[in-house]
Amino acid sequence: RGRLPSNEIILEEIWRLLCPVRDLEGKKVLVTAGPTWEFLDPVRFISNPSSGKMGYAVAQNAWYRGAEVTLVSGPVSIQPPHGVTVVRVQSALEMLEAVLDKAERADYIVKAAAVGDYRPKEFSAEKIKRRGKNGLVVQFEQNPDIAATIGARKKPGQVLIGFAAESHALEKNAAEKMVSKNLDFIVANRITGPDGAFGSERNTIHVLDQKGGKETFSGSKEEVAWRLWDFILGAGQAGAPRN
Repeated sequence: RGRLPSNEIILEEIWRLLCPVRDLEGKKVLVTAGPTWEFLDPVRFISNPSSGKMGYAVAQNAWYRGAEVTLVSGPVSIQPPHGVTVVRVQSALEMLEAVLDKAERADYIVKAAAVGDYRPKEFSAEKIKRRGKNGLVVQFEQNPDIAATIGARKKPGQVLIGFAAESHALEKNAAEKMVSKNLDFIVANRITGPDGAFGSERNTIHVLDQKGGKETFSGSKEEVAWRLWDFILGAGQAGAPRN
């Protein structure tokens, strides 16, 4: 006799059934989230403070709206959303491989992960020891640009959404990235501040599209993720996220 699902899973399924907006019904959505780890040796790596919460909220809300969702996640400490297929990766190269494997079948691709721009040029199989007082010099090489790679392979009818975490010239830098990477939408947010991109439970995002449209949303990451889908899908303010 099978075990009954937990109350939380039952509630998630009920919420999806009762969700007032089903504008992603039958669609395949691919989301990336979290940081990447670029290892220097077995115990040290280069990364960033991304919690993955925004990307996870985007994936969860797409599932609520009827989509079949795949989430490619870097290393995070939060629980994966119910109903979403999760592919776990560590490095930028692993994330690129996972995204390329799923991208061709996706109707929407949301690149919310904070992927490291660089990785150590050499990996030490042994822990690097202290070397007197001379310090340690590490050479880096560029990681592939996942958003640009997907943008170059974009299929007709496919919708690409990127994220840009910036410290200054927020909308200008984001708009340039949107054009250069062949994205349909870009989500810009500040690195610092109470509603900054990293670590906060809340978020303020500025969403731009290729037609010159622009909106700003603030709130919990679940609320912001719902409004983001409203903007992308032209759904106005219909429905509401589950908090």
